[in-house]
Amino acid sequence: MAPLLTLRAAAFGYAGRAVVRGVNLSLEPGDFLGIIGPNGGGKTTLFRGLLGLLPAMEGTLERGTAAFGYVPQREQLDPIYPLSVEEVAQMGAFGRLRGLRTLGRVEREAAREELRRVGMLDRARDQFANLSGGQRQRVLVARALLTHPQVLLLDEPTSGVDRLAQEQVIELLDELRRERGIAILLVSHQLQLVRRAVREVLWVADGRVLRGPAAELLEPQSLDRLYAGKPPESGP
Repeated sequence: MAPLLTLRAAAFGYAGRAVVRGVNLSLEPGDFLGIIGPNGGGKTTLFRGLLGLLPAMEGTLERGTAAFGYVPQREQLDPIYPLSVEEVAQMGAFGRLRGLRTLGRVEREAAREELRRVGMLDRARDQFANLSGGQRQRVLVARALLTHPQVLLLDEPTSGVDRLAQEQVIELLDELRRERGIAILLVSHQLQLVRRAVREVLWVADGRVLRGPAAELLEPQSLDRLYAGKPPESGP
């Protein structure tokens, strides 16, 4: 099976200046990767490059026909225009509509099915603004699933939510990975959570990207070396 995403010596940046460079990455169905690193190290730039918001300044980026879904850290919706949970989820189908066509029965049923999948169908008629942080994140995952993604990118999806909600979001993502073969890329500052959740991590710092097993790169000794700008020590 062909990779969903391949980067070869890729660089991303702004105004002609590379922020991250030399990125080599192959993303396969079912991958679950954490993107971690210090503030200002290039995580956001890499994330935007993977989403296709920044072109590769060097090297190559091959995305093929894989569909990408995106879940933001939080969604601020104007309370002047109160939207229900169901309406927020339905937004994920808008990109497939042509012209001025409104949502049909198939799209509405698909939105309800994804809400059911994330455990939020019973709140479908509630206002999105009245939900807890963890509940909002699950609705935003449902919205992203309406794009039928093969790759799902999430920006700090557990930030600002309690521990139980964090665990529920991570468990949901892992189930989606196993059930649908979706490759998941998760940006997070919560290293303990990442260590428990993902198989591998992308360490982004000083314009470089290092991929390795989460169990190894997130050990205290490895983190000390990484934050000091040194590569982790190799095993025997």
